[in-house]
Amino acid sequence: MREPFAPQGHDPGIALFLEDIYDSCANQGRLNRDPLAIVAAYPDLRDRELAGLVASTLAFGSVDLILRAVRSALSPLGDRPRDRLLSMSEADIRETWAGFQYRYCFAKDLAALMRSARSAIGEAGSLEDFFAAGDFFAAGGVGKSRDFSDAGDICAAVGSFARRLKALSLGPGQGSESALRPNLLPEPEGGSACKRLFLYLRWMVREDGVDPGGWKSVSPSRLVVPMDTHMARVCSERLGFIPAPKADLRAALAVTAAFRLYAPEDPVKYDFALTRPGIDPAPGDERFACT
Repeated sequence: MREPFAPQGHDPGIALFLEDIYDSCANQGRLNRDPLAIVAAYPDLRDRELAGLVASTLAFGSVDLILRAVRSALSPLGDRPRDRLLSMSEADIRETWAGFQYRYCFAKDLAALMRSARSAIGEAGSLEDFFAAGDFFAAGGVGKSRDFSDAGDICAAVGSFARRLKALSLGPGQGSESALRPNLLPEPEGGSACKRLFLYLRWMVREDGVDPGGWKSVSPSRLVVPMDTHMARVCSERLGFIPAPKADLRAALAVTAAFRLYAPEDPVKYDFALTRPGIDPAPGDERFACT
């Protein structure tokens, strides 16, 4: 992986702009057309982290189709998705989502995701603890403190999380055809921006008027911006943080470094607000020039 672009110096004009768009757009009233609205509706963190993993994995394509796919995937699990999933057998999982398809996520892929999530929760107790185990070893493991709120390579931890989930997705007695499709959980080591996994972390770690948070083992200061085409365009054309609107890991790290100049303890603070005018515009958004 190449080094990220060097961030420019702090710009007071950009600082004012970022706070303005955050104050205007980072609120629950703008959540209606975002899969986070579905996730945040679960009051129990254990249910929310499972719903968040499913919703973020399906967060590709147009927003209305994403919302439909997420609701379809989560509906069979009812109001307590964690308990329902843990009670399901392998046959239950295959049968429950036998008719599911959303773009390149087929029934076998969603079944594999549910299977891996069930195994991860059964192994670690929660998805947070499953993530934290990989974070622990990514940061050196033996002899280290289990408190990684301000240390460790988050990209290595995300890669470990994805690899271990994919390893758990194999059905018992089945071949590799039952495993989770690799591009549904890409890894940073390959240069992918891993937008959906970093989006999942944003939802689980941050806590404000938009993000529900709940995970305490990861500090918001370690998060990486979930880089998609909307964010890449805003960060290139409106903010000048990157020279071209590329949505890869190098750009994501560069943009995150730039945002740290304005919110060092919370570099993904502005992610949701900056993408609203382009994804779900409201009257008055045109003043931000972030379409």
